[in-house]
Amino acid sequence: MTRRVMMLGLAVVLCRATMAVAQPQWTPEKWTEVETLNLCTTGPTEGVYCFAVWMVVVDGDVYVRLGNKAADRVKANTSGMVMPVEISGQRFERVRMTEAPDAVDRVNDAMADKYTSDIFIRFFSHPLTLRLKPEGSTTTSS
Repeated sequence: MTRRVMMLGLAVVLCRATMAVAQPQWTPEKWTEVETLNLCTTGPTEGVYCFAVWMVVVDGDVYVRLGNKAADRVKANTSGMVMPVEISGQRFERVRMTEAPDAVDRVNDAMADKYTSDIFIRFFSHPLTLRLKPEGSTTTSS
């Protein structure tokens, strides 16, 4: 009986350790060279739709700058401003999108520095600049 209890306890410990390792890690400092991430919205009529957007890391935070169509899609998301995000081969199920009007100029500058074609893209409307932060995930950045 004692041996079974010990084996069961060991199995529980190993399962928890495996689950902890399997959790994606929010590590913006490692993503400075990553060009895009996928936002996954759920529309009221179309269901789940994932789409790629350019991303930048500014002062340790992940930002996206959205054009009209992407901004409308995010605003219509049925779960509000929390949605799945896929980045660098990892999927984060609950990432909060926060409007970041205070960061627009810094994000625009970072986009221009990172993407050479931004010389043209910057002239299109980008009504929404968002800061992304995971909810309920392990983070290594503030």
